[in-house]
Amino acid sequence: MRTNDYSVEIVAPLSCQIGENPLWHPEAATLFFLDIAEGLVHGYTPSTGVCRVFCQTRVTGGFTLQEDGSLLLFQDGRLCIVGMDGAQRGVASNLCPENERFNDVIADPEGRVFAGAMGGNGRLLRFDPDGSITEMFDQLGIPNGMGFTPDLRGMYFTDSVPRRIYRFDYDRKTGNLTNRRIFAEISPDEGLPDGMAVDADGCVWTAIWFGGRLKRYAPDGRLDREVDLPVKQTSALAFGGPDLTDTFVTTATTTIADSLRPRGYDSTAPRGGSLYRVRIDGVQGRLPFRSRLRFP
Repeated sequence: MRTNDYSVEIVAPLSCQIGENPLWHPEAATLFFLDIAEGLVHGYTPSTGVCRVFCQTRVTGGFTLQEDGSLLLFQDGRLCIVGMDGAQRGVASNLCPENERFNDVIADPEGRVFAGAMGGNGRLLRFDPDGSITEMFDQLGIPNGMGFTPDLRGMYFTDSVPRRIYRFDYDRKTGNLTNRRIFAEISPDEGLPDGMAVDADGCVWTAIWFGGRLKRYAPDGRLDREVDLPVKQTSALAFGGPDLTDTFVTTATTTIADSLRPRGYDSTAPRGGSLYRVRIDGVQGRLPFRSRLRFP
C-alpha cells in the first residue's frame, strides 16, 4: 500500500464549521464548496489563489452543477438555484420534514440527482428531470458520499453511522439501484467514512471524519492508498485544477456525537476548518456530471 507519494498544503485558511461538498467548476476554473452550518458557498480559484464567499444563503447540505453552469443547492427541505452572478432563486420547498435536511448529493449521467436526507429517518431520494421524486431507501444512519463506476453500471453510496460504503448495480436508463452489497467497511478505531470521489482509474476515495485521512480502495475493494492530513475532521474531497490532478479536501471545526468517535480519539488534536490541496502521484479525477432538473 502506497502512503508517501503526495504533498499536502492549505490553500484557503478558514474556520468552516462543516466544510463540505467540494465541486470543480471547469468554466469558472473554480472549486466551489460549502460551510453547511453557516449557509456559505465559498469559491477558490487556483490561478489567483483567492478564496471568496460566493454567496450566503441558508443551511445547505450539498449542491450540483446544472447544465447551464449554475449551482443547484439542496438545503433544509428547499432547492435553490444560484447563478454565476450570485443571484439566488428558490425553486422548490417543503421537500423534507422539519427534522431533516439534505446532505451529500450527486448528479448522474442522465441529469438526475441522488440526494441524501439526514436528521430523522435517514433516506436516499432521487430527483428526476421530469420533476418526480422517488424514495430509494430509508432507515439510513447518515447518508453521505456517492460516486459512479467508470462504466456507469455501478454506484457507490456511503452510510457513515455503520461505517460502510455500499455498491449498487445502477441502471442508467431508469436510475434504479439494485443488488446492494458492502464494498468497504471502516474500523470503529479509525473514524467515519464521509465524502467520496471516484478517480479516473475507477478507484474509490473516501474522507475519514475523525481519522484525518483519505483512503483509496481499488475497484475490487482492496485498500491500496492512504493520505494523512494534519487535522482530524476530514469531510469530503474532489478532483480539480486544469487537468483534474489536484485533490481538494474540506475539513470541519464542529464535532459530532461522542458516541461516534473512535476509541482512544484525541479530542485535543486539531479538528480543521480549512481547505487543503493534495497532490498525489499518478492520480487524476473525472469531471462531475451535471444535473438537468427543470423548474418553472
